Amino acid sequence: MFAEFGVISYWTYFIGAIFIILVPGPNTFFVLKTSIAGGLRNGYTAAAGVFIGDAVLMFLAYAGVATLIKTTPVLFNIVRYLGAIYLLWLGGKMLYSTFVQPVHPQNDDDAHKGDILKRSLVLSLTNPKAILFYVSFFVQFIDIHYARPGVSFFILASTLEIISFCYFSFLIVTGSYVTQWVKTKKRLTRLGNSLIGLIFVGFAARLATLQS
Repeated sequence: MFAEFGVISYWTYFIGAIFIILVPGPNTFFVLKTSIAGGLRNGYTAAAGVFIGDAVLMFLAYAGVATLIKTTPVLFNIVRYLGAIYLLWLGGKMLYSTFVQPVHPQNDDDAHKGDILKRSLVLSLTNPKAILFYVSFFVQFIDIHYARPGVSFFILASTLEIISFCYFSFLIVTGSYVTQWVKTKKRLTRLGNSLIGLIFVGFAARLATLQS
């Protein structure tokens, strides 16, 4: 399948992409938290930011920027620390709102959609591991002798986005069903927010110590 378009072992790639997407990361937790706090609409707004960010990163990988970052330690470190700082800020803000500010989950329904989109987009774009993954994973399934590698790259990128959409849809729908239940349980809400905040701080620490 798609061999005539320069794609090698498409189904192997498809299965690998599923497993890679299922590995939880900052994007996953952000979309899940947003859908639990704000329902379907906010959840899909957060997911849209991730989709746009991933599309940008995949294009940059195709354009060769990923290789440049990978071979230039200074650029890699800049992106790495920016990502770590943003994750730390996000996690710290969640913890602050949990323990310092009163919890009002219903207010999240009125959250500015642009703010949610911006946060998820920045979260996606400041993850250097993602762009390095794209350039190292995709090349394994592209025939270097094919005349139009952009077509091959587009097929692989579209497949990844579709799988990601299905997975995020599952998280968003599941999270929206939990919304009404957690709104009546403030202690559970505080516990969930604090755990996700700590997870983001952990992601920041791991990203800060990532080696190029």
